[in-house]
Amino acid sequence: MSAPPARPASAAAVVAEAGLPDGGQLRILRVDDSRAADVLHVVHAAFAARPPVEPPAAALSDTVQSIAGKLAGGFGVLGEVDGRPAAALIVAQDGELATITRVAAHPDYQHRGIANALVACAMDLLAAHGTRLLAVGVRTEFPALGRWWRRHGFEPVGQRPPLELLRRTLPVMVEAPTADAMRDLGDRLAGLLRAGDVIIATGDLGAGKTTLTQGIGTGLGVAGRVISPTFVLSRVHPSITGGPALVHVDAYRLGSFDELEDLDLEASLADSVTLVEWGGGIAEGLADDRLEIDIRRGLDPTDETRQVFLAGIGPRWADGRLEELR
Repeated sequence: MSAPPARPASAAAVVAEAGLPDGGQLRILRVDDSRAADVLHVVHAAFAARPPVEPPAAALSDTVQSIAGKLAGGFGVLGEVDGRPAAALIVAQDGELATITRVAAHPDYQHRGIANALVACAMDLLAAHGTRLLAVGVRTEFPALGRWWRRHGFEPVGQRPPLELLRRTLPVMVEAPTADAMRDLGDRLAGLLRAGDVIIATGDLGAGKTTLTQGIGTGLGVAGRVISPTFVLSRVHPSITGGPALVHVDAYRLGSFDELEDLDLEASLADSVTLVEWGGGIAEGLADDRLEIDIRRGLDPTDETRQVFLAGIGPRWADGRLEELR
């Protein structure tokens, strides 16, 4: 089943744009019911390509009208590759809980990471809106799909046959319009930290990871000037107030968790706050309970505002304390 011809750019809001590793330009849009036909095209193609199940997937009975109704009650995220609809999902909102449905990648565009990107953008949009929880239902006949959602931080919360229900807490999003605002955010975040906490900070070069860490150092009351530890890989800033030390790590040049272990961070984990810049995909093994921070720029290169997404992983952060930082 092939994709439809490329269509002119719509008036839908562009959320993200990126080149795909194997060619093509991906554009992700937040869409309303005016793009129901494109969403339906992707949904029908994706669900028809799956093995048959009983009862059949409700998505196969969708019409333009039913998809439009779902979009009118929430919103959609549509991925286009070179102007062609390639992937889609629909989000319904009910107070602090949102639910994703109709997650679909057209067979012509599968296995290119596009569904990952759409889910990430949907979570960003919901976090910016202040939504706290996100749920999804997965057919029990497709355990690989359940594992895919678990890798995205979702945990099983029950059954509604034929679906397994999964849910996760969404990141807290805070805007930092200036470097001083970023340091202030770090200072306020330090008030929530304690010995043993692990922070993994990601973001493009110059996004503000070290600036945020400077604010954390101020809030923790540690000694020494907090600068990027690029060439020494790790710096220890002892407390001058009787609190935990700050261990500041730069994992930019590290290729694996084994290389990170060579820094012997485990010796100080319990007594310090450990912050690893460029730690995504490398430092998660340091602790099951951790704080993951992703700092991003907007699409406008002239806007210095940063969006800081704070995701607490594990029971340590389950009480919603990060909401205090909004």
